[in-house]
Amino acid sequence: SPAGLQNDHKALMKQVEEALHQLHAREKEKHAKDEAEALAEAMSQNQSLPQAFAKVNAVTPGSPASISGLQVDDEIVEFGSVNINNFQNLQNIAAVVQHSEGRPLSVTVIRSGKKVHVGLTPKHWAGKGLLG
Repeated sequence: SPAGLQNDHKALMKQVEEALHQLHAREKEKHAKDEAEALAEAMSQNQSLPQAFAKVNAVTPGSPASISGLQVDDEIVEFGSVNINNFQNLQNIAAVVQHSEGRPLSVTVIRSGKKVHVGLTPKHWAGKGLLG
């Protein structure tokens, strides 16, 4: 009978609707869990990065710093033997540069949230200083 078919259709549509609600609820839970895991991973990566003690605010084109690949906004975490534990002021860096003229220095920076190693050789060039 038409009334029986209509009731069957309503019951079937109700089952489909409930199944869709359950499916979307599971997807929402999965998405929230994935977001939480991604956030936790990002936080743990940030915590594993060493602390910077200086930030590069200028790099002169053609200078030893530029040739080495040092970039503006790089955050210095290690400059030769200088790191966050023994850094007091920029004189520490100047001393390392003077004693390393013509010899490569290992410089570690944080660039865009990643640790990057740069080989920098302080030397005389057309501009001022040994780094630029």
